[in-house]
Amino acid sequence: MRQSLFLKLFFGILLIIVLLTGLILLSTQRNIRSHYLDTLAQNLRKMGEILKPRVMNFLEEDQTEELDAWIKDQAPNIDARITVVDSNGIVLADSDEDPKIMVNHRYRPEIAEAFEGSLGRSLRFSNTVKADMLYVGLPLRLNGTISHVLRVSLYVQDIDRLLASLARMIWMIGLGLTLVALLGSFILTRFLMRPLNEIDHASRLVASGDFSARLSIVRRDEFGKLGRSFNYMTERIQALFDELSRQKEELVSIISSIDEGIIVLDKEGRILFSNSAFHRIVENEAVLRKFYWEVVRKQQFTDLIKQVKQEQRNKSAETAFGSRIFLCNAVYIANRDEVVVSFYDITRTKMIEAVKKDFVENVSHELNTPLAAIKGYVETLAEEIGPEHHKYLEIVRRHTERLINIVKDLLTLSELESEKTELKVEKLNLIDVVKDILKIFKEPIKAKNLRLECEFGNESLIIEGDRFKLEQLFINLIDNAVKYTEKGKIIIRIQKTDTEISVQVQDAGIGIPEEHLPRIFERFYVIDKSRSRQVGGTGLGLSIAKHIAGIHQARIEVQSRPGEGSTFTVLFPAQSN
Repeated sequence: MRQSLFLKLFFGILLIIVLLTGLILLSTQRNIRSHYLDTLAQNLRKMGEILKPRVMNFLEEDQTEELDAWIKDQAPNIDARITVVDSNGIVLADSDEDPKIMVNHRYRPEIAEAFEGSLGRSLRFSNTVKADMLYVGLPLRLNGTISHVLRVSLYVQDIDRLLASLARMIWMIGLGLTLVALLGSFILTRFLMRPLNEIDHASRLVASGDFSARLSIVRRDEFGKLGRSFNYMTERIQALFDELSRQKEELVSIISSIDEGIIVLDKEGRILFSNSAFHRIVENEAVLRKFYWEVVRKQQFTDLIKQVKQEQRNKSAETAFGSRIFLCNAVYIANRDEVVVSFYDITRTKMIEAVKKDFVENVSHELNTPLAAIKGYVETLAEEIGPEHHKYLEIVRRHTERLINIVKDLLTLSELESEKTELKVEKLNLIDVVKDILKIFKEPIKAKNLRLECEFGNESLIIEGDRFKLEQLFINLIDNAVKYTEKGKIIIRIQKTDTEISVQVQDAGIGIPEEHLPRIFERFYVIDKSRSRQVGGTGLGLSIAKHIAGIHQARIEVQSRPGEGSTFTVLFPAQSN
């Protein structure tokens, strides 16, 4: 590259010098020749003016032979050819040839111009003497008219020899100037290439990671300015690189010390980064640059990564590694098309959940029998004791019913949370399912003097699901709407988009404060406990609804403001035709 640039500069300057020298020589030689011919023509004219009086004397006395002899005698003295031509073009006298054998000259260019009254001039080949000659014709007047022409000519070969000698001298001077210019261009090119070579060498060092490279160009021209800028740039790069290295070391140290496993996947699925916790999880240290499916041979994990890449949004999934269970959170990095996955060990949490679930299920089963017995005895006592004690039995009966409902909901929730839950899947028209459920609430709605509005449309909205469990879902949502609405209306709205079918239950009840919204689907979470006890709520209805929606690949969203009511929306994926 360096040699190529040197040759380009050197031969570029050489070409410019040669072209300029050639143009100068050609134009100079042409101008010198033209000027020299003009000078010779003037000299010939002056010679003719000097000869003119004597020639006129011979012509006036009609001494043609004497004129020819005199001209032949004078020609060697002036080193020129002399010719006299009459008005008919007949040569009367000539210094080099016998005029009697010479052809008519009337229409020779210099003769013709002279008979027209001007000075004639011509440069051409002479057929008489067989050589190139410069001719100058002067008009001669007798009795006021042009009767003859005096022509003075000179051999051009003398001019050509002079011009050739002059050209050789000019070419020698030009060649000398060219050599000097080439030497200067060579020195200039080397002068320019030296700092460029130094810059190139320093740039290669920087590119290889050696940020200590500096330029030693100490000049006040543009190269000196460039050298100072380059040195400042490398100093800044080294400072930034040191800072980035320090931050990277800190980041790697922090990530490596985290107990949760972390990996970064590129757009092709290769592992770009992993910490020691991940190595312990997969029991493999050599994971970098490998595809994730070569390291983590779990179908749940593979499905998770594929979904994140396709949907380009964050997702989570549980994956078992041996006896341990991990929650894998996959975060999609859009600008780099990469995925960051973290592995949280939830084994202990899952064990505690399993113990809690077993405990709740066992307790619920154990409580179910004595509660049923208590309810039976209360009903029996109500028939045998007096009316004055009925209010106490009514209190016992109401609380017993509430406990029975809690036990039923706990058993339902345990069943939904069990991995062995089986769905009786069938194709269902959501509108028909909701219409059947609304029959149950006809009397409670009428008793509270509420209005019910249904916005269903005429289109059949078909999904696949378990009819009994979906009825539980909508019963819980509509039951809450009726319980917590004292006046106004309840709206049931079913709509379809290209990707989802939504079922909305909108009430005009007391509403839910914003700070409670994130927790309303937790089991036993009650906003107003006194009101919940008053309306007979167990605190498990929304939790059951969320689980039923989940096993149908649906989700529940809620919008609510205190005093303005609540809107619960269940979003089912639309079935492809």
